[in-house]
Amino acid sequence: MEEWFSPRWFSWDVLRSYEWAYPYFLYALPAIPFLFWLRSAFHRKHQQRLVITYNRENARRDWLTLLRFVQPICVAFAVALILVALARPQIVTERTDKFSEGIDIMLLLDISDSMMEKDLSPNRLEAAKLVARQFIRGRLQDRIGLIIFAGEAVSLCPLTTDYELLYGFLDEIQPTMIPTAGTAIGSALAVAVNRMRETSGESKVAILISDGDNTSGNLGPTTAAQLAKAFGVRVYSISVGKTLRIIKKDSLNVSSAMVDESELQKIAALGNGKYFRATDNTALGAVFKQINQIEKVKSRNVVSRDVSDYYRIYLYWAILLLLIALSTKSTFMANILED
Repeated sequence: MEEWFSPRWFSWDVLRSYEWAYPYFLYALPAIPFLFWLRSAFHRKHQQRLVITYNRENARRDWLTLLRFVQPICVAFAVALILVALARPQIVTERTDKFSEGIDIMLLLDISDSMMEKDLSPNRLEAAKLVARQFIRGRLQDRIGLIIFAGEAVSLCPLTTDYELLYGFLDEIQPTMIPTAGTAIGSALAVAVNRMRETSGESKVAILISDGDNTSGNLGPTTAAQLAKAFGVRVYSISVGKTLRIIKKDSLNVSSAMVDESELQKIAALGNGKYFRATDNTALGAVFKQINQIEKVKSRNVVSRDVSDYYRIYLYWAILLLLIALSTKSTFMANILED
């Protein structure tokens, strides 16, 4: 705090910046000069006068005569400042902090060779990475992790609120990162559950993005989904690509755009989640928007008020002025014939 005797405390900008806890004391300020006028009016009749011949013009210019006004002026200003101090001038600073209740989200991304199919633009994997990035951008203070899987599952990024770090990992994802062929959906889901089983998030969500059924791994997807349910992890499964179609040609069954929905539907049902199918980029983006609405960020605003009181400043000034008035009581500045 600045020194209390600084004249800036009486500037209009400072006085205007205050909030007054008890502003009704300020309404008494105009009464101060009126009370002094009443005192003078009633006291004039009882004043004792010493008749002395003097020149009126010289007396008006006499600075000693002007000094006799110091005492009543000090008292008047002291009373005014006491009223200002009683009004409790304050500067209130409000700050609003937004807090989310914390959702832990694990993104499980299939990077097997089939994710390089071009039925989504430019391919299934790149389309999934793009919408995942947009999904992350729309979250608020949620902890998000990343798991990639093909023939085996790898935890690429643990749960974090450092979204820039997540973006970096997403950009680096390539099918060659896991050389083992296959689609280990069950293993990926088990890794996600293991990552989230002891977390303190208000809600735990696993978002599984794949284009096929489970073909490898040590744990079946059904068992992994039951495990997720046991640990309170809700599973949303998304199949990307065209629906499985069987074309009969020369007595041979030839599959195109290999997507099997049944496995992913079962996982979502067991994991208390929901299944989605995305056959193009627009549909995939819409799926993530739906999940974003279902797992809507539960946030709360906390308003904190920082209150600084400044009444002491004006109380110190009032005490100083009263001391000046008392110290001049028995000096030439006071008229002893009136006391």
